[in-house]
Formats: sequence, structure tokens, C-alpha cells
Amino acid sequence: MSTMTTKSGRTVSVGAIIWNVLKYVILVFFSLVAVVPIITCVITAFKSKEEYQATSVMTLPKSFLNFDNFVTAFTTANMGRAFINSVIVMICVLLVSMIIGTQLAYVLDRFKFAGNGLIRSMFLIASLLPAVAMQVTVFNIMSFFGFVNNLYGYIIMSCGTDVISIYIYIQFMENISSSLDESAIVDGASYWTIYWKIILPLLRPAIVTSCILKGVGVYNEYYAAQLYLQRKEIRTMAISLYTFVGPMGSQYNLICAGVIISLLPALIVFVLCQKQIYSGITAGAVKG
Repeated sequence: MSTMTTKSGRTVSVGAIIWNVLKYVILVFFSLVAVVPIITCVITAFKSKEEYQATSVMTLPKSFLNFDNFVTAFTTANMGRAFINSVIVMICVLLVSMIIGTQLAYVLDRFKFAGNGLIRSMFLIASLLPAVAMQVTVFNIMSFFGFVNNLYGYIIMSCGTDVISIYIYIQFMENISSSLDESAIVDGASYWTIYWKIILPLLRPAIVTSCILKGVGVYNEYYAAQLYLQRKEIRTMAISLYTFVGPMGSQYNLICAGVIISLLPALIVFVLCQKQIYSGITAGAVKG
């Protein structure tokens, strides 16, 4: 294979140069794949209905100072109430899932008993089952208990323990020395005290990682929310945009404006808490 000599005198093969160029081309391509939909959404959000129908999606709007679509989307879709509902659901689900998940991980990791491996295997099998395949059974259960079209029923259903979070907690807890538990027991601490005052604070990076994954999923949940929250006053942000979809066509300029409104809270949280988010993901992903 032919080689080339750089100005510094270092010899580089042509194949290595081609491979480096190819890597950057692939990175640029997939970056555009991720960014172009966001750009088109922003452009469409500032167009009027007539302007959207007369131009292509990449044509810039006449003015980026026209916020009529945002006002219409916010008021017509009742996005203020939808945002409050989403926040209530997300906070309740994250709190309950965190408590249940950390306690379950504490029991499975610290206590060796008959059936420990079986329980872990059952959680693994549950994670492999598609959620859609179980919706008929779940809907029958929700209907039996009167949870359909009730926000508290949707919260209870969403509080189901996340299998991925449990494994994150278990993996992180394996790095916490059991000598801390033994020292606390010698000092007279109960298992609840050990969990609440020792284990839980040390699990903070894993909790941050789990809350990010679970929170994004709950905030963006559409299928279950559309199925169980059919009354307008209890809709969440993910389904409030359904207001602008009808049999006579969809108002994409208003949908895009609503999408940007729904993204703003998550973007603000990310900007304010990006240090904690990055540190939580990094710490939660390292084992050893």
C-alpha cells in the first residue's frame, strides 16, 4: 500500500487517510440526519398556513418574529395544563420507581436466598417481552380497577418498576463494599437505616442515570397516554399535539410550534443540570 510523508516527516498510509476521511463523512452524514428534522421543525413553526402550503419545508419563513403559531398552539391545545399533567406524572413515577428499584436492587444484591437468581431471570425475561403484546391484558386490568381516563390510574400503571433501572442499580451497588453494611450492623443500625442513610446516598449517580432514562420515556410517552388519557383536561404534552390532527388534514405549522414548546422545558433542564447529568451517566456506566 502506498504511503505519504507529512511536513513533520511522519509517514502515513493512503488507506489510513481514506479511512479517516470516511469516518468524518459518516459522522457528518448522521449529524445531518439528526439535525435536519429539528431545523425543518423550527422553520415550519414560524410559517403561516398559507406560507407553509406554498413553500418547501427548507424555505425560510418571511419573519422569525412571528409567534402567532406558538400562541395558537399553546392556547388551543391547552398545553399549559398538559405540561402540569406531564410534570405530575413524571415526578410521581420517578419517585416511586426510584424507591422500588433501589430497594429491590438492595435486596437482590445484599441478600443471598433461594430464588434470587430466578427473580433476576424473570426480570430479564420481562424486559424481552414487547409492551404492545401485553396491552390487551393491561387494558383489561386498567378497566377492571376503573383506572382508564384517570390521571392517578395512568400514574400507577407507569410506576411499574423499570427493569433497566434495576440492573443499573444492581451493577452500581456491586461496587459498594459490603463492609459498610457490616460496620453499620455492628454499630446497631437496622437494614432500613443502612439502606436509607448509606446505600441510597451512594447510589446517587445511578439514580441520576435511571431518572434521565425513565424521565425521558415518561415525558415522551404517547401510545399509553393516548390509550388511557382520552379526556382533554388530563392529557399530557405528548398527546396535546393531537389537537391539530384531523380527518381533513394536519396543521403542521401549529404541530411544529407545539413540538418546540414541549421541547423547551426539557432543554432548560438539560442546560441547567448538564454537569449532574454527564457525571451521573459516566459514574453509572463505569464498573470495576
